[in-house]
Amino acid sequence: MKICKFVHEGRARFGVLEDARTVRALQGSPFEGDMTLGDERWPLGSLTLLVPSVERPRIFGIGLNYRAHILETGRTLPEIPSVFMKPDTSLLAPGRPIVYPRESTVVHYEAELVAVVGRRARHVPLEHALDHVLGYTCGNDVSERTIQRQEMAMGLMTVGKAFDSFAPVGPFIETSVDPSALRLRGRLNGAVVQDCDTSDLLFGVDALVAYLSRSITLMPGDLIMTGTPGGVGPLRPGDIFEVEIDGIGTLANPVVAQEADA
Repeated sequence: MKICKFVHEGRARFGVLEDARTVRALQGSPFEGDMTLGDERWPLGSLTLLVPSVERPRIFGIGLNYRAHILETGRTLPEIPSVFMKPDTSLLAPGRPIVYPRESTVVHYEAELVAVVGRRARHVPLEHALDHVLGYTCGNDVSERTIQRQEMAMGLMTVGKAFDSFAPVGPFIETSVDPSALRLRGRLNGAVVQDCDTSDLLFGVDALVAYLSRSITLMPGDLIMTGTPGGVGPLRPGDIFEVEIDGIGTLANPVVAQEADA
């Protein structure tokens, strides 16, 4: 099942993709356990899609989580996940523009699988971790590298990941895929620049949920960006970056320069 969130008559609604062109309403929110189908239907192309989550979810990022990417950098495999957080103000809906900051010279794309928490999770054992995941969507962990490198030299990783619009997520939450066997591709202006399989994840979604829930109560709507494979590179104003994950869909966002008074 593919779940989306959209604007209808001035308010946010949830629905499911009934076929490739039609969205059927949900009566309530999947994050409140209400998956009851309504009678209303709309053409998908007529809807403005939103980030498919609660209004202000927490965003957990994971660094260095694809084995091949870690090894190609010359690093050793980490023993625990490398976790950072992005603010909810960095969230960006499908089709909306990534804003390239005025002061930046190096901004990179990072195509990622995103796990969407569906049930409260605390001290969850590995074997039950996926029971707390509603489903999976596409994400782009956009990063300002100059600031990120300065922060990492001090053992930090926050502001370089945190600019407004630096967390595009969507368009659909797919509830019935295996997160350990998905092909992920990143395309820059139509050219494939990242291509891998999630079987290469060092810490899978189950391990990430179990690890985070040891110390943090995960709540419905929380987003876990599971890390990016090799092939990351620069974005420029005028670019379009797409994240495609088989069985889930394609997230596409243009890049625009920040306006002088913004």
